[in-house]
Amino acid sequence: MISRENKDLLKALNMPYPAVALKYHVVKPEGVKHYEGDKLAFCQYVSVAQKQGGTFYTDMNDDACYGKVPLGMEEKPAVTASGQAGYDFDLYKSPAGCRKLYQEMPVLVKGTVNYVQFARVEDADFDPDLILCVCDQDSADILLRATSYITGDFWESKSSPVISCAWMYAYPIISGRVNHITTGHYHGLRRRGTYPAGLIMISIPFQKIDEVFLALKEMPWTPIAFRKDEQSVKELRRRMDHWQEMAAEAGCTVDLK
Repeated sequence: MISRENKDLLKALNMPYPAVALKYHVVKPEGVKHYEGDKLAFCQYVSVAQKQGGTFYTDMNDDACYGKVPLGMEEKPAVTASGQAGYDFDLYKSPAGCRKLYQEMPVLVKGTVNYVQFARVEDADFDPDLILCVCDQDSADILLRATSYITGDFWESKSSPVISCAWMYAYPIISGRVNHITTGHYHGLRRRGTYPAGLIMISIPFQKIDEVFLALKEMPWTPIAFRKDEQSVKELRRRMDHWQEMAAEAGCTVDLK
């Protein structure tokens, strides 16, 4: 489970929406209530969890869109997978362009995810498969740096105009990579008005969760070059002067300012 210390770390980021933990289940989770309310698109249930708190689960019958497809709950529907919908939405020049998405999009092994449990990280009493964060610029800067601070992993934003859920809820699990997108660019999220435009959604898979929390504990949240206090300015100058000493010994130059 997520420790109290780690929950407090995410809370301290002051994200505009609470972080949400997701758990994928092959069988119905015990002691967890089934979602009660209007049938929504899969991506909207993250927003529901952010607003109402507690924990709940959904199944494929609760999904009013196609999040159930990349989760392996349902086969790719032929008409949609043909690319016709993406073409008719004016998002692709031809059905062939959209069809490429369905040929290559990440899909979890069929039948391995039949139920998805949602809870704010603050309320989560389980080990999540994913943590989904909706950030403003400042919180995204810290969180993205935490994903690369220890390992040097590259930041990645991989998606498509439609069915962005495949890249946020299946791709990270399959690849072990953190992925992020910016709201306002994706058809379903924008059409439903789930979030204002310009926010950064970050999906952290289970393979990276412990590392990200460790980085948040260890790294400076404000890098030294952005700190204006006298001590930081002096220390940065000392470090930069040391580059010149290293360059002289290595027979090269350093032009960074």
